[in-house]
Amino acid sequence: MSNGVTVDADAIRKLAEILRDTDLTEIEVAEKDARIRVARVIPAPAPAQYFAAPAMPQMAPMHAMAPAAAPAAMPAVPAADAAVEANHPGLVTSPMVGVAYLAPEPGAAAYITLGAKVAAGQTLLLIEAMKTFNQIKAPKAGTVTRILVESGAPVEYGEPLVVVE
Repeated sequence: MSNGVTVDADAIRKLAEILRDTDLTEIEVAEKDARIRVARVIPAPAPAQYFAAPAMPQMAPMHAMAPAAAPAAMPAVPAADAAVEANHPGLVTSPMVGVAYLAPEPGAAAYITLGAKVAAGQTLLLIEAMKTFNQIKAPKAGTVTRILVESGAPVEYGEPLVVVE
């Protein structure tokens, strides 16, 4: 180094081994005027399978791929229907940005289904925001006539989620 300090590469390697062997994230050794600090970043553990992104399929090289058929289009909501939905008195919108989940955990029954009767204050779905699960509750009693979000889908503030009539 240009400031006259020599680096002991063997000491750094040994400290790095200690970090790896002990699952520590950082270690520092000070001796007289010298100090060595070694740190590592450990990725956060992957969330439960319920929240993990689906694995990407193996892709063949571009030249080996046959032309694909056009993907099936999502059923479009007519513009007039979309405007009615936005002003619908039973429309439940997202109060935050996050990820919507229709069931409390993987493999569990969904909170709601189409045609289900709900009571005022009943949990309709969850929105995960900043690693916190927020219950989205029915504003009134009624019947679930539309579910406008899929489980695991990202949602924006104000996005329509469910219609309760």
